Amino acid sequence: MRPSARERLSLNTMTTKQLSLDEAVALALRLDVPALGLWRDKVEEVGLAAAARRLREAGLRASSLCRGGFFTAVTDEGVRAALADNRRAIDEAAALGAPELVIVAGGLPDGDRDLLAARQRVADRLGDLVPYAVDHGVRLALEPLHPMFVADRAVVSTLEQALDLASEHDASAVGVVVDTFHVFWDPAAEPMIDRAGREGRISSYQVCDFNLPIVEGALLSRGMMGDGHVDFERWTRAVTRAGYVGDVEVEIFNADIWSRDADRVVEQMRGRYDELVAPWL
Repeated sequence: MRPSARERLSLNTMTTKQLSLDEAVALALRLDVPALGLWRDKVEEVGLAAAARRLREAGLRASSLCRGGFFTAVTDEGVRAALADNRRAIDEAAALGAPELVIVAGGLPDGDRDLLAARQRVADRLGDLVPYAVDHGVRLALEPLHPMFVADRAVVSTLEQALDLASEHDASAVGVVVDTFHVFWDPAAEPMIDRAGREGRISSYQVCDFNLPIVEGALLSRGMMGDGHVDFERWTRAVTRAGYVGDVEVEIFNADIWSRDADRVVEQMRGRYDELVAPWL
């Protein structure tokens, strides 16, 4: 039976960055949000065992853990450090009951201009980590980022690139994230969502708007649904058509929202979700 739209709503802890994990858990309970998308810094603040216990006692799901990845190092030391950090992230996701570890590929190292070689290193590191992730019951969820981040954050810019990398592995081991901020510009994204659905690879659907003007740092242009330029009906219909029935995370990076009262932010978030996303799930 397909869960209701409200049952699928997840508050990503970045949306309420101003709160501690304990405060985010309490807010989710107060406002009837059944899941949290966790960032590792919030877990680290209280400790892994304590974070897992608090989620369990509150009856909240961890829809995902963010983030692993940053796979593009060229030195042996850099590769070893990336693998060690990602194995820790997999351990954390397993302990928290988070089925998906969001993977951001990483950008170009200083002085490097070879995107093809960097993407090959991403493929190599995925291959290194998949057996460990599978053993721990965690899927690696590869997230393509908007191409304005290709040099510094993610050499994987499109769903097609992410799916091609994932295709080397079983769908239960490597999936992809559909994030409206990062894919709404891409004319090939809808057919790639269809492909991801056929392959069983949609790990997560993350929603926020694309605001203008682009602010310094760019990522902080992630806005509340309805404030920017994303057609949420179109993208939600696409993931629904592809068969996705998982959690829908609201993940917003926005200094103005972080300065506001978190309860009011989440109340507005629920209203915009009910209006702009839920009808198409």
